[in-house]
Amino acid sequence: MKEIGLEFAEKAFQIETECLQEAFSHIDLNEFARAVDVLARAERIASSGCGHSGIACQHFAHLMCCIERPARFISPAEAVHGAMGFVQEGDVILLASRGGKTQELLPILDISKTRKATVIAVTENLESPLATKADIVLKMHVNRETDRYNSQGTTSFTALSVIFHALQTALIEETGFVNDQFAQIHPGGAVGERLNKDKTDQATK
Repeated sequence: MKEIGLEFAEKAFQIETECLQEAFSHIDLNEFARAVDVLARAERIASSGCGHSGIACQHFAHLMCCIERPARFISPAEAVHGAMGFVQEGDVILLASRGGKTQELLPILDISKTRKATVIAVTENLESPLATKADIVLKMHVNRETDRYNSQGTTSFTALSVIFHALQTALIEETGFVNDQFAQIHPGGAVGERLNKDKTDQATK
C-alpha cells in the first residue's frame, strides 16, 4: 500500500468525524419534530433518491420497517412508470438529494403533492427546487467528501445516514416501540438470537 493512501485513509476518518460533530447544529429542530410527527402517524412511508442518496434511502426504508413503520424504497426510474401508485393520500414520502436539483426526483415530488402525500426533503440546498416545494425540509451538512478530489459520495452518505438514524431513534420514543416487538420481526442472525433468548429468559423467571 502506498504511504499516501494510508494518509488519505486516516484523513477520511477525520473529515467524517468533523462533519458529524457539526451536523446537528444545522438541523432545524422544529422541522425535525414535524418530520417525526408525520412519520409516526403515517400508515405508509416511501423514500427515493439517486446514487448514494438512493442507497441511503433504501436503508431508511429498512430502518422504518424495523420499527414497524411500513415503508418501501421507490426507484426513481420505476417511479414514473407506475410505481408511484404506491403513494396514497396521507402517506409520507422522503426524498433525498444533496444539491436538491436531482432531475429524476422532481416529477416524484410533483406526483406526491398531487396525491396529497406529505413530502420530506433532505438536502443541503435550502433554495433548491426540492426544498422549496417540500412540506418539511431537513438540512444536511457536508464539510467535504473524503477523497482528494472532493467528488465521491462518502461524507455526504454518512451525513445523510445519520439523519435517518436520528429519525428512527426519535420514532422509537415517539411510538413507544419496544424490543419485544423487534424480537418478533427479527428472529434471524445473532441479534435475533440474543433478543429471543432474552425474551425466553424473562419468561422463565
